[in-house]
Amino acid sequence: MRFHDDPIDRFRFPDDQWALVETQPSTEDLGKTETLFSVGNGYLGMRGNPSEGRDTHTHGTFINGFHEVWDIHHAENAYGFARTGQTIVNVPDSKLMKLYVDDEPLLLSANELQSYKRWLDFREGVLRRELVWRTPAGKLVRVATSRMVSFTQRHLALMSIEVTMLEGDAPVVISSQILNRQDGQDEYHVPGASLGEGLDNDPRKAQRLGDRVLEPQLHWHSDRRMILGFRTARSRMTLAVGADHFIDTENAYDEIIDTTSEMGKKVYQIEAKQGQPIRIQKSVAYHTSRGVPVTELFDRVRRTLDRVRDRGTECYYDSQREWLKDYWDTADVRIKGAPTSVQQAVRWNLFQIAQAAARADQRGIPAKGVTGSGYEGHYFWDTEVYVIPMLTFTHPRLAENALRFRVNTLAQAQSRAAELSEQGALFPWRTITGEEASAYYAAGTAQYHINADIAHALMTYAWATRDKNFLFHDAAPVMIETARMWADLGFWRVNGGRQFHIHGVTGPDEYTTVVNNNFYTNVMARANLFDAAALMRRMAEEDPLWFEHLCAERHLSVDEIGAWEECAEGMVIPFDETFGIHPQDDQFLERELWDLANTPASKRPLLLHYHPLVIYRFQVLKQADVVLAMFLQGQDFTQAVKLADFEYYDPITTGDSSLSSLVQSIIAAEVGHQEMAMEYFREGLYCDLSDSHGNSSDGVHVASTGGIWGCLVNGFGGMRYYKGRLSFDPRLPADWTSIRYHLVLSGKVLEVELQRDEIIFTLTSGRELDVTVRGEQIHLGDQPVHVPLADQGPLRPSLNGSFPVAGLRRADGSLVTAEVPDAVPEAVPSPRSSTPAMSLADPHAT
Repeated sequence: MRFHDDPIDRFRFPDDQWALVETQPSTEDLGKTETLFSVGNGYLGMRGNPSEGRDTHTHGTFINGFHEVWDIHHAENAYGFARTGQTIVNVPDSKLMKLYVDDEPLLLSANELQSYKRWLDFREGVLRRELVWRTPAGKLVRVATSRMVSFTQRHLALMSIEVTMLEGDAPVVISSQILNRQDGQDEYHVPGASLGEGLDNDPRKAQRLGDRVLEPQLHWHSDRRMILGFRTARSRMTLAVGADHFIDTENAYDEIIDTTSEMGKKVYQIEAKQGQPIRIQKSVAYHTSRGVPVTELFDRVRRTLDRVRDRGTECYYDSQREWLKDYWDTADVRIKGAPTSVQQAVRWNLFQIAQAAARADQRGIPAKGVTGSGYEGHYFWDTEVYVIPMLTFTHPRLAENALRFRVNTLAQAQSRAAELSEQGALFPWRTITGEEASAYYAAGTAQYHINADIAHALMTYAWATRDKNFLFHDAAPVMIETARMWADLGFWRVNGGRQFHIHGVTGPDEYTTVVNNNFYTNVMARANLFDAAALMRRMAEEDPLWFEHLCAERHLSVDEIGAWEECAEGMVIPFDETFGIHPQDDQFLERELWDLANTPASKRPLLLHYHPLVIYRFQVLKQADVVLAMFLQGQDFTQAVKLADFEYYDPITTGDSSLSSLVQSIIAAEVGHQEMAMEYFREGLYCDLSDSHGNSSDGVHVASTGGIWGCLVNGFGGMRYYKGRLSFDPRLPADWTSIRYHLVLSGKVLEVELQRDEIIFTLTSGRELDVTVRGEQIHLGDQPVHVPLADQGPLRPSLNGSFPVAGLRRADGSLVTAEVPDAVPEAVPSPRSSTPAMSLADPHAT
């Protein structure tokens, strides 16, 4: 069921468009709703499981970076294969606050509910639920719960339950627990029963760990507080979790508290009278370490809980709202003319970035944030390409925090490069610790482009913030070692001309692996080399002492810097003159086309139903590859080339990756395919809300949520930022009235409002800024500037004209062109219908 075509009945859209609301509980899609209603802060995350514990798809509480290791067993081992797997650990669950009335448990799937509402407000960051329950004895009970993971206190979560007898008196029991579960199961789990959904061979799901992951170390309790301590069996990481309780009621009650090695339990037994509320506040603290003894973590937990005890909880709710107000001031994108559900879904996606990055605090940002165990809690290149750009232009401090994870793991990347017989550094395709954890090298380790993706994110951040200290002292070593790797990985070939080739790599498209001259890799590597050389030459002029120090530390010479520029200048950028497009790699166009139109939905995604060797023989893409390069390095290619490449690759792109639709939307908007741009935007917008990829139960697709900002700002808004130059070429969707958003640039805050006939710029902070709108330079001062926009229809390529092959950054600044013949490649079937794809001959075809 597509969320945007046929909204699920129990989800309602409040008029203020600032909350996700559920008005009817269901057990049919628990995995998805647990993800949608997760709360987290980038360090600590809690899935949207009910406080009473059941019914549940997967109980989940996750801490960014807290993981267990395991041996990767290769059927046929070889030198350099990744040896150690890393999997995020489902830590002890503190969400449980079970409720019994007349000794009958609250259980949504079995109880009679008079009313029900659950909602997550994006302005306060609190998950709330209210319901009225008619008990088997006919008594009415109102139950209200809340759950918040603090953005300002990274180790803290606050929970509450309020119970009021509306009709009748009754004995009420509330059992608040901390429970060490195994693999997300609860105490009612039947051994051998299946947990979760999906196929056993789904690589998107987490590796099942052994029966004993967390080894109990200590447990302790007082009248009010309980603390448990654990250590992972193999990674030897340590964890302590503690909870305080406070009850407010006029009813008579008794309380019991106890801890064991696996559980802490605080039980309230209350003689509830009609109309007299019972309020219980639960404060929870989690602290983890890579090796600090559990006893020290106990002290940290105590200090966190002591502060809450002394200050009260209300100040933390206030600071949560203040933090989110500051976040939304620059992160929000306001759309007029779109359905309410679109604005609501946009804000849900942007809220997920806050939940994934706010307190990551120099850890990476996992592919699923802290909302689930999908992709094993690993960090991928997706963060640098889809998440960090959004943070760079809205909350640069959070972007810097995320980038520091790569800076801090440079040494591991250098060791990995040496293991693969390369100079410089090679960052891992997937990791938690900074070491490669991909067991399948062809679609994993061979994705050397991660180096260039990181370099791109570092330089974009540096250009946007003008943070010279970060650039020279933190980014520069990474830029040196990544450029050094490219210069060593590639080689020179002289055959009618001297060209620099890169062989044996995999691009972002994992359906085509270990190829020669992957277009995306070469384009991004070229930028990496140019930018590293330019940075070092700038440093030599502006900070010669530091330049000399860095050259000595990194054994870098001026000749090596010149060699990087030479490699970039000579980089092979594949281009096929017959088809008038850039081949994805040297042999891509020689492969047979996959018949996507006649591939049944039951065989999608392809990676779950076909052996990799089958897929590798065909022209078929998991996700946009060439098209992504056209976006990230778009200044190097003309509109006509972008259109030709887009129209060739779009029909053979399966969209099996949640990332693909995002960049396809951006480029579709740029080249004039407005309806396609909107359809791809909607596909990405509702990726998790409609569970279109069938794995939302494993957690939020965080990179996809960051890409939604890109669709709106880079796609429809037409914003590009390259080496300090801010430009706009907008394409407002036909059904929308306006888009309004903010950009943060070197301390300045620019409000941009795109309307049908004009774009309005207002500097809300800062004095002056220069921008370009469709080639015209505009100077911004202390007054709003209205720039008229002439209607710009679909791009019409000249099929017999010249298309640039390489781009703008040649030694003399010229473009290399190739004549495109009259022959136009035959359209291939579209992956989304049985109708022919749009061809170069007819850009208006549908």
